Amino acid sequence: MKLTRSRKNRMLAGVIGGMAESFGMSAALLRILFVILTFSTAFFPMAMIYLVLVFVLPNREGY
Repeated sequence: MKLTRSRKNRMLAGVIGGMAESFGMSAALLRILFVILTFSTAFFPMAMIYLVLVFVLPNREGY
């Protein structure tokens, strides 16, 4: 299982959509969990993790 950014299931950069495709989960559920975690950790840690993943994860090939 390789984590990649989704090319078709995007809201911002495709990080959460790519994670949902890799884990076989609903992207909507992961987005809701991400928002809850973002606000419960005072925004900064989760925002930094997302920003790092935008630059680290490659785009998914083939779409």
